[in-house]
Amino acid sequence: MLADDSGIEVAALGGAPGVVTARWAAGRHVEKLLAAVDGAADRGARYVCELVLLAPDGTEHRGTGVLEGTVAGAPAGASGFGFDPVFVPRGESRTVAELGDDWKASHSHRALAARDLRRRMGE
Repeated sequence: MLADDSGIEVAALGGAPGVVTARWAAGRHVEKLLAAVDGAADRGARYVCELVLLAPDGTEHRGTGVLEGTVAGAPAGASGFGFDPVFVPRGESRTVAELGDDWKASHSHRALAARDLRRRMGE
């Protein structure tokens, strides 16, 4: 069995919303985040994903992925979902929604967590 939990941690919100991201955003991800960081000096943020694999013998394997970045001033891009239109990954000048699905498939917090899980399992 494989399960994941993902969220966004925002510096201006003291690391919130974290594990309650989906409930916090309530389907209004972009609008709610932009309002929450309006006027904030520190717009740093990070996506975090934790994957847990429970093997048939009960052995638990974990993988963690973190994608550091900042919250943009306005939404941009058409790809992705959630906060992607306002999340600019470190080292990039465009939002995840602008970078597109191919970029996200190999660089997202979930992709990083999957690689970490495979590494920890010795693959």
